[in-house]
Amino acid sequence: MFRIIRWPLLALALIVIGLWPAAAAPIALAGAGLAAVIAAIPGPVLLGAAVIAWLRHQPTPARAA
Repeated sequence: MFRIIRWPLLALALIVIGLWPAAAAPIALAGAGLAAVIAAIPGPVLLGAAVIAWLRHQPTPARAA
């Protein structure tokens, strides 16, 4: 039971102490970096890459016996 309660209590303690923004900053920066990379790639290129990935990984239909 203590294991389940331990992590939310740690998160609450970090929020109360004020360390949570410093701990969450690398995650926010990684998200912003990913958004900048995606924004730098033109939309048609992203769409083309998505279509190619879908065509390569689509499931093959089952053959009738």
